[in-house]
Amino acid sequence: MRYLILIAVAALAACSNSPKPDETRSEPPSRPVIAETKAVAPADTRHRLVAFGDSLTAGYGAPAGSSYPDYLQKLIDAKNLPWHVINAGISGDTTTDGLARLPTVLEYKPEIVILELGANDGLRGIPVESTRQNLQQIIAALKNSGATVVLAGMTLPPNYGPDYIRPFERVFTGLAKRENLPLIPFLLAGVGGHADLMQQDGLHPTAEGNRIVGQNVMTVVEPRLRK
Repeated sequence: MRYLILIAVAALAACSNSPKPDETRSEPPSRPVIAETKAVAPADTRHRLVAFGDSLTAGYGAPAGSSYPDYLQKLIDAKNLPWHVINAGISGDTTTDGLARLPTVLEYKPEIVILELGANDGLRGIPVESTRQNLQQIIAALKNSGATVVLAGMTLPPNYGPDYIRPFERVFTGLAKRENLPLIPFLLAGVGGHADLMQQDGLHPTAEGNRIVGQNVMTVVEPRLRK
């Protein structure tokens, strides 16, 4: 009996002297915290040119990268001019729609704006005076922001009749004269009416047609890009 008691006491002593489970763990050495660094793209310091318009600017129906602003950017880059072209074209926009989204366009802080709106007004038969007033408000806001406005002239298919087409065309020529704006006489010059350069709807240029439109625009804006 005495022998058994001695064994039990020895066992208890051994347990009390054994390290606790927590004491047997060794924490792994802490690793230095390395902050993740992401590559930051350099700021674009080029001047900003905004192409503000409807489907003719957006490049409706043409393959991606073949709108007239895309070709305009290529022409600018080929001449090593420090300008970035921003495509602010939305298909279906009327001058009323353009007036509503003018604050978004001004957020780009454009130095030059190519204003191409009004074609959808004409196709919908909107009163010419309404189109003129909307464009005049857009032009005033852009000029007040410090931007140079280049106005794109428009016409309509012959079936709209001369009594509507002629006053419609005078909206653009009249505003350009009144506001002293550079005018692209007809955005689709050399393209409109050419089946091989227009899509099947007869209203929107193909990719090749947009390339020519880009050249039409470049002819008028290049002197401003070099100032």
